[in-house]
Amino acid sequence: MHAWFGKMLFVDLSSRRIETRKISSEVLEAWLGGRGLGVHLMRETIGFDAFDERMLMLFSVGPLCGTAAPTSSRLSVVSRSPLTGTIFDSSVGGHFPFKLKQAGYDAVAIAGRAASPVYIEIIEDRVTIRDAAALRGKGTGEVNRILEKDGLVACIGPAGENRARMANIMIGGANCVGRGGMGAVMGAKNLKAIVVNGSKKPSLADPALFKKAHDDVMRLLRASPVVMGELGLAEFGTGALVDIMEERRMAPTENFRKTVFSGAQAYSGPAIRKRYGSRKEGCAVCPIQCKKVTSCGRPIPEYETLSHFGGLNANDDVESIIKANLLCNTLGLDTISTAATIAAYGEARGAFLSGDAILDMIARISRREGEGDALAEGSKRYCASIGKPELSMSVKGLEIPAYDPRGSYGMALAYATSNRGACHLRAYPISQEILRKPVATDRFSFDGKARLIKICEDTNAVVDSLSVCKFAFLGASVEEYAQMLAGASGVPFTGQGLLKTGERIVDREREYNGLNGFTDDDDLLPARFFTDDGSSGEGIEITKIDKDRFREELERYHRIRSGEHAGKPAG
Repeated sequence: MHAWFGKMLFVDLSSRRIETRKISSEVLEAWLGGRGLGVHLMRETIGFDAFDERMLMLFSVGPLCGTAAPTSSRLSVVSRSPLTGTIFDSSVGGHFPFKLKQAGYDAVAIAGRAASPVYIEIIEDRVTIRDAAALRGKGTGEVNRILEKDGLVACIGPAGENRARMANIMIGGANCVGRGGMGAVMGAKNLKAIVVNGSKKPSLADPALFKKAHDDVMRLLRASPVVMGELGLAEFGTGALVDIMEERRMAPTENFRKTVFSGAQAYSGPAIRKRYGSRKEGCAVCPIQCKKVTSCGRPIPEYETLSHFGGLNANDDVESIIKANLLCNTLGLDTISTAATIAAYGEARGAFLSGDAILDMIARISRREGEGDALAEGSKRYCASIGKPELSMSVKGLEIPAYDPRGSYGMALAYATSNRGACHLRAYPISQEILRKPVATDRFSFDGKARLIKICEDTNAVVDSLSVCKFAFLGASVEEYAQMLAGASGVPFTGQGLLKTGERIVDREREYNGLNGFTDDDDLLPARFFTDDGSSGEGIEITKIDKDRFREELERYHRIRSGEHAGKPAG
């Protein structure tokens, strides 16, 4: 077998059983890897509660991982979310995925619950469950430093141990398995960390075809001003989006009450680089190197983190934003959901927290201490508990990222339809409505958006299953990566064929959510976006979304996605 190894490691922490299972070529060709393979393998356990010891947790790499394919050192962590109750996957990069593939596995499946804290060590063909009692309570950076002598590390912090519903997993001390609470699932299994190392290399079926497709992708990435241009991701990281979203008057401010924040200039990409200096870091085999760290080595936050700990909380203290990002990484908390929940808390109490108070609240959330205990449940449960459910800016329980939907109607639809809850990565119409030159579609119109979002969702399901970085697709396309996969695997994949695979993955996710009680009626934005205008000015009108027109396009999406089953429970 080329590209894949056809093997899955299965670990039952309750019985301490370890075994290697075969994955057939038919399954791999049908579901690819990453998100797709993980979703397929979840079929027997999807009905269990996220914290049930029978719940499966999957770490799944893609068929191009371990090769020279640009941006391919990624994996997806798949389980059921304790925050949303939906099927959930979170994609992450770094060097850990590369080493997991080199250990000889396409996936690692973890079931059960250890009697006491443990970590799993996967070194070549040797797999060991080790005691982690001494690691209990330690932050992710310290755990990484202790274990990294043996390999690459994925671990949780105190937030995961305490089952904060927005807890994340840190990969290699720098990359986050964010959103949805996958760190809490790991904590519920008493699993503190996974260490991997290996030296195996997947073989290529047709090296010449692979190289041609590889060179085509690199040419397209270098030609893209958004990806590798002077003002793009390679230079400023996603912080470059701060100015763009402010200029479009769609920067979430004061818990989405406004769409412009006057203090945003303090944490724009150029402002941070001028104040702190920056150098590039990134994942294995990635030419973009979008990660940025200060001259003294502190990670510079991504756009969503800058915006949410900034404008969303009415906070222009850039130093506190950088510290909040670092603290969330250390304690193991998703920055988007944590910042959004704190913003909901600020609106509920009538005053947003200062930068220092935000840092204190992050620590209390991770420990479930005082008011932090209620906030650790996420904004939907917190706001319901105080009788103000309307203050949770979330869809299906997942907090909305840093693009106000009143400034991007494609994004409004994408938030609503996303199978995992409000997400900018299931579809990314910002690319078509904002970033492309000339702009491909009117951002204040729903015309054609149902089909656009469906196509984007299918495409991103492919991207997450290959598993490669979405940033690469701001330059390249599915067709080039299909040719690279054909060269790697020897299977005649095509772009159109992969899009059918993406459609199947999204439909399977909707089926799973339907089995767990979700219906099309859950595809709805918070009421604020239909009743309140945004912040108009400078010739740009940001008005409330027409709810009737939104529902009309949403129903069109359901018809396109589900045909005659639209309006009924998925599955």
